[in-house]
This record gives sequence, structure tokens and C-alpha cells, in this order.
Amino acid sequence: MGGRFTASVEQLRPDPKYGDKVLSKFINCVMEDGKKSVATRIIYDAMDIIDEKLAKIEDPNKPADAIGCFHMAINNVKPYVEVRSKRIGGANYQVPMQVNNKRQQSLAFRWIIAAVRSEKGRPFAHRLADEIVAAAKGEGKAMQTRDQTHRMAEANKAFAHFAH
Repeated sequence: MGGRFTASVEQLRPDPKYGDKVLSKFINCVMEDGKKSVATRIIYDAMDIIDEKLAKIEDPNKPADAIGCFHMAINNVKPYVEVRSKRIGGANYQVPMQVNNKRQQSLAFRWIIAAVRSEKGRPFAHRLADEIVAAAKGEGKAMQTRDQTHRMAEANKAFAHFAH
């Protein structure tokens, strides 16, 4: 049954180290084959690496800690509009539509994880730390995906009147 919401938001416990629900959700998205302890260790290792990187950066606008950097990265990657295919009168149109908050967050998670998994050769925690720091700066593969989505929506603005 499509459109049904699960109680996952109410059941979600904040992560043990930072007490953050968004990070807890991200851990669940990184997890493979139900191995939550492995996913948690990877995320915490990445957070430690981010802390080390932040200590080296001399920018006054940088986030205070790893969790701040993580939230900044997620907010930067969140898309505001996306294109949806709509069939109208025998033709398919790419119609730009607003993205709701829940989907914004899940797309941001998905894009960051996909960017990290597409890269090979180094431990996952190192790649994840690099991607999160890059996204917080407004760079990286996940940001490119978001910009591409926004460009597609901008290019198809003429069909915006089809969005109901």
C-alpha cells in the first residue's frame, strides 16, 4: 500500500554518542544487512576524522564540531525543487515540483551515501568524512547532484503550471 507512513519517526532513538536523531537516521541509511554496530562505528570514525579536519581549517565560518559540520552538509545538499514525470495528453513532461522536508532529508542522505559508495580505494569512514566536509563547504559529488536537480527544474520551469 503506497503512501502509508511507518512509525519509524516516533520509534527512532537518538544516537548514543551525540544524542542526535538526524544522525541516528543517517546511521540507519548507511547500515547494510542489518549490521547497525558496523554502521555506527563507521559514522563515529568519520566524525572523529571530521573533528581532526576542522581543527586544521582556519576559516572563521567553519562549524564548531563534527555534528555541526554534519548538519551543515545535510542542509546544503537538501534539494528544494525536483522534476517529476507527468503524463498529460499522451506526452510526458518533466514538471518541477517543491520537495517536502522528509523527502529533502532522505534525498540528501541518499546522495551523500551514493557519492561515498561510488568512490573506491579508501576506507568508507575516510571517504564519508571527506564528502561531509566537502558538502558543508558547498562542494563534492552530492552537491553536484543537487545542483543538477535544481538546473533540471529551472530548465523545465515552463511546465510548472502542470503541477497540481
